[in-house]
Amino acid sequence: MKLFTNVRLPDGSASHVLIDGERIAGIGGNAPPEAETVDGRGALLAPAIVDLGVFRVDGPAFRFGGIARAALMPDQSPPLDDPGLIQRAAYSGKPDIWVHPLAAATRGLDGRELAEFGLMKAAGAKAVATGRSWISNSGVMHRALSYAAAFDLTVITHSEDSGLTADAVATAGETATRLGLPSAPARAEAMAVARDLMLVEETGARLHFRQVTTRAALDLIRAAKSRGLPVTCGITPAHLFLSDNAVADFRTFAHLSPPLRSEDDRQAAIEAVGDGTIDLLSSGHDPRGPEDKRLPFADAAPGAAGAETLLALSLNLVRDGVIGLERLFELLAANPSRILGLDGGRLEVGAPADLILVDPEAPWRVDSDKMRAAAGNTPFDKLPVQGRVLRLFKGGREIL
Repeated sequence: MKLFTNVRLPDGSASHVLIDGERIAGIGGNAPPEAETVDGRGALLAPAIVDLGVFRVDGPAFRFGGIARAALMPDQSPPLDDPGLIQRAAYSGKPDIWVHPLAAATRGLDGRELAEFGLMKAAGAKAVATGRSWISNSGVMHRALSYAAAFDLTVITHSEDSGLTADAVATAGETATRLGLPSAPARAEAMAVARDLMLVEETGARLHFRQVTTRAALDLIRAAKSRGLPVTCGITPAHLFLSDNAVADFRTFAHLSPPLRSEDDRQAAIEAVGDGTIDLLSSGHDPRGPEDKRLPFADAAPGAAGAETLLALSLNLVRDGVIGLERLFELLAANPSRILGLDGGRLEVGAPADLILVDPEAPWRVDSDKMRAAAGNTPFDKLPVQGRVLRLFKGGREIL
């Protein structure tokens, strides 16, 4: 048994938390005298982060960022479209990190032939995903949603109409025009969302939009939720705290997918976090080395290493009064767990003892040269931030 004393909880209370084996055994109340004491020294004790949608298993970065569970996108080499590949991916984070593979919706992620959802679920897949791309064939997407519903699986989709975005690397607007970058209108996202919402109405399947970054698309999802459709959506800190101005000097670390949006869209995304339209925050962790990033902007690979900065950047939403601390950990842990059907992400008696001790005020500076990630391609390089994970526990066992 372990007894966490002198800790603060996300709901603002000060308490002690008892864990017995791999689960939380008590919050407050009397503690057995034989329990090993862990003095939190006034730190925040919260559920460990559940990161939905990483592109690489990156243990050092996950540990630094307080991530105990990571849902791995199917965009691997080869794509996760086979039960054997799902099983292998599920073991790739052991013993320190739970990796939850997402099954490829189509074979080879080519958007044409459905993969075998049932066998991959039996092998450990927690959801079905379209990967980095949108399934443009509406018939295929309809079958994917229907098939996933039959196996009680959520479909996780990328949301950009590929007919408009195929060669684009930026959002159409003043910045892209000034830089001469191939661009696509921001409404390409809303067009993809609109079609998929119609297919959800037709099939009743659960659908999660992995990243929604524009006002128009967020308005559609807000309206769909008000009608009771089983849809959720997420976003990364990059799209909450950066606009397309961040690419003004051709910074390839700010080349993301979807691309950074206008300031108006950024503000709309923050509003959507505040009003509950956005259900979760994720890192989109996608470490890219120099061979992918030290290229002309249009030739560089999109993506950013986000695992280490996810918590610190997300805490800005609390400091700015957008949400409270308890709501933050719903976005970082409880909601991702619920969407994936995991027994975790909660600070409750009986829940898994996946916990982090955090100093929310600890200052540090993001430095791409010193990151634990496989590559330090962060658009937040040299940014001062606050909030650091002091200790990480997975199933009651300390791994940081």
